Amino acid sequence: MDVRNVDGVIILTPKGLLIGGKETDDLESRIKDLDSAGNEKLLINLGKTTFMSSMGLAALFLAHAKYVRRGARVKLCAVDRKIQQLFVLVKLTLIYGDDLHDSEEDALASFRRIPSKAEATAG
Repeated sequence: MDVRNVDGVIILTPKGLLIGGKETDDLESRIKDLDSAGNEKLLINLGKTTFMSSMGLAALFLAHAKYVRRGARVKLCAVDRKIQQLFVLVKLTLIYGDDLHDSEEDALASFRRIPSKAEATAG
């Protein structure tokens, strides 16, 4: 899994199959660690994810729940068409709503429009 920081947004890019196993466990662990550290902006780029089972879906649902509970944001981008159909089927598109983006660039641009907690309280 690739992990990058672009303008304060942590980008996780899992690769291959998210079906429960090393890649899914790694994704869940990174999300948990970032959440515990107070990360405010997380982007999960699914452009290199080729298949997802209920285990991968659960990891994405829990990421959203943990971040929203703290007032932080998690977004998804570059979702494969077949995986996007799965999102529609299980209503994950309703949960993520406007936080689903076609490209990483679109998602990063949308984060720039959101003030951080520190900026919001200072203004």
